[in-house]
Amino acid sequence: MVTLSHFLYPDMKRLQVAVGVVKNTEGQVLISLRDEALHQGGLWEFPGGKLEPTETAERALARELKEELNIDVITAMPLITVKHQYPDLAVQLNVFLVEHFSGDAKSCEGQPFKWVDPAELAKHTFPAANQPIITAAQLPPYYAILDDKDADESLLLVNLQKILARGIKLIQARLKTTPLTTIEMFIEQAYPLCKQHGALLLMNSAVKNAEDFAVDGIHLTSRHLMSATRRPAVPRGTSEQAYWVTASCHNLQELQQAQTIGVDFAVLAPVLTTKTHPETEPLGWDRFARLVSQVNLPVYALGGLSETGLNMARQAGGQGVAAIRAFLE
Repeated sequence: MVTLSHFLYPDMKRLQVAVGVVKNTEGQVLISLRDEALHQGGLWEFPGGKLEPTETAERALARELKEELNIDVITAMPLITVKHQYPDLAVQLNVFLVEHFSGDAKSCEGQPFKWVDPAELAKHTFPAANQPIITAAQLPPYYAILDDKDADESLLLVNLQKILARGIKLIQARLKTTPLTTIEMFIEQAYPLCKQHGALLLMNSAVKNAEDFAVDGIHLTSRHLMSATRRPAVPRGTSEQAYWVTASCHNLQELQQAQTIGVDFAVLAPVLTTKTHPETEPLGWDRFARLVSQVNLPVYALGGLSETGLNMARQAGGQGVAAIRAFLE
């Protein structure tokens, strides 16, 4: 059974902090400026505060947002847990996504705050522990994998259009069997189409010269991930902040490698039994939650899931759901 144990019963050796990624109806995120007198003072942060004795992270967040901003939390969904060691302090940030709240935010303690677009977060200076939260705040709940294994080449664009019509904003082109010339022609049509829908398009590293395609980033296979000694270089003419590097993982070793080389997020699979690989033993939600809790990375759950599995993925500490066929049905 999946629980919020990593939120309710945290590692008390670390300073426990509840953090809220508060989004308004326009999708903007609320950030505030830390007092100069505080630890990491003068930097921007996501609102929240320390847990009181016997207090859960969710209750602490609701209390802090009311005290600091005069807003009442209606729903708070687990987003990511970050453990960080500063030279003088060990902290655990228990982060929640707050998209439903009541009241108009105002500074109750004189702390400056503002609403910013998620893409603008990287332009602000945050404490080091906040970096995984910045990434998680920018990522959508669903990650679609456009696979050519079961689709004729002529269906690639049709399937992409189906995915975009579902409102999916993050897509991986996993075209391992498609001829290179066909891939090149497909990307010429697919990338502008994704831009029109405000979606990111990533290329699977199994494609020859994947890093040379004019897309938004690269998704490393687990084999390429484990052979990498550093984060892949950003293509010439592309800013580092605009280029995403992601990876496929199946165990703790691969997740830790992904964190070590600095990928932006990972996909962990298989969570449930799949029709394509019924012989592969699934992780299950409890093991998924344990693995995710050991890295400071946004992680999507993949394997036997559809959009309806989002709540389970979030409750287990995942960023969201990744799927191949679910977004085509």
